[in-house]
Amino acid sequence: MIPELSERKFPLVVQCFLLILLVKKSITLELYPELHFFILGALSSTLIALILLFVNKKASLHMMGLSALTFFVFGLSLHHHRANTALVVSLVLMNGFVASSRLIMGAHTPKELIFGVLIGSIPQILLLFLWL
Repeated sequence: MIPELSERKFPLVVQCFLLILLVKKSITLELYPELHFFILGALSSTLIALILLFVNKKASLHMMGLSALTFFVFGLSLHHHRANTALVVSLVLMNGFVASSRLIMGAHTPKELIFGVLIGSIPQILLLFLWL
């Protein structure tokens, strides 16, 4: 756990640069369109989390990543017309387990967990319409 909000800024900036590098150099729209939009959603989520840090708000990055992955897998199952029900349900359960553990450990408040879920899922949902 990083106790100070300012200590979260540098890792998020590095993550933004790495995600930009991935989108520009290896996971291009022509080669992997679904993964390209997933990484763009991750970049959007990371930028939003970084902006929140500058206004002294903290979001759960664990919940952000896991909720983004959940919606991406859900979108993939829609895109490929396959029922990945067990995988999606497992990811939803994992969201609950991670949220519970973050609360029990005292790492986050419920508000920070909700911020994390929203920051992770909304960009994925919005970008889902571009590649579905």
